[in-house]
Amino acid sequence: MPLLELPEPYDLELSTARYRAFGTDLANLWHDGGLHRVVDGREVRITESAGGVAVDPLDARIEPVVRKLLGAEFDVDDFYAFAATEPTLAELAADLRGLRPPLAVEPFESIVTSITAQQVSLHAAFAIRNRLIERFGVRVEHAYAFPTRERLALAEPDEIAAIGFSRRKAEYVINLARSDLDLAGLALLPDDEVKAALTALPGIGEWTADWFLARHLARPRAWPAGDLGLRKAVTRFYGEGRDLTTGEVRAIGERFEPFQNLTAHYLLAGLLRDA
Repeated sequence: MPLLELPEPYDLELSTARYRAFGTDLANLWHDGGLHRVVDGREVRITESAGGVAVDPLDARIEPVVRKLLGAEFDVDDFYAFAATEPTLAELAADLRGLRPPLAVEPFESIVTSITAQQVSLHAAFAIRNRLIERFGVRVEHAYAFPTRERLALAEPDEIAAIGFSRRKAEYVINLARSDLDLAGLALLPDDEVKAALTALPGIGEWTADWFLARHLARPRAWPAGDLGLRKAVTRFYGEGRDLTTGEVRAIGERFEPFQNLTAHYLLAGLLRDA
């Protein structure tokens, strides 16, 4: 299989753990020791290999998608140098060395994924998301292509509610799909303008916008302080025996400047490891 070089260290199984921790992800499918993703109608298989990952098939269209998916945009080396100056992060960076957070490849998919996770457990969110993928996506071999914006724009709220979405969330998804917001163009905007554009849409709050910055745009300072999982993780590693408030989590994020995003991912991975 062709090799796609990535900066070392890189651990594919560790980096993609969140695609398995809360259930199967049909659009980012771990199957038979490798990650499967549909790109331009073709199923791509990604496996661990010395110096990077083996990708089959691999061509000029697939390569940038795989690099995005595997988090190649993150500056992990500088983060490790920063983490070495902070005792808790230094320990996590050593234990989780090779973790490079994966990114949501498509902006529409990223936001819909966050909508499914609003106010439910991640296990429930994965199950609901998979039903959406099965109903409106396209299966290629083992993995499915995530439903396109155009396909979901044609759906009705009752169709989406029938597979487990609340009526309100179904409307959020359809409103997003039918909106005239240039989702790809958000990548050209600064963080505050991205958040303003997204939160102007029904059902898109600060939490969803923060995760879009973190898990699609890979913005280094993204810090979803209102996320329950991140609050638990910060409490676990910095709470000194007491539960932290969202405000306290937001304030603690300032100490990780400018590596809040990678810090959040390492704290969450550390919490998952200790569960």
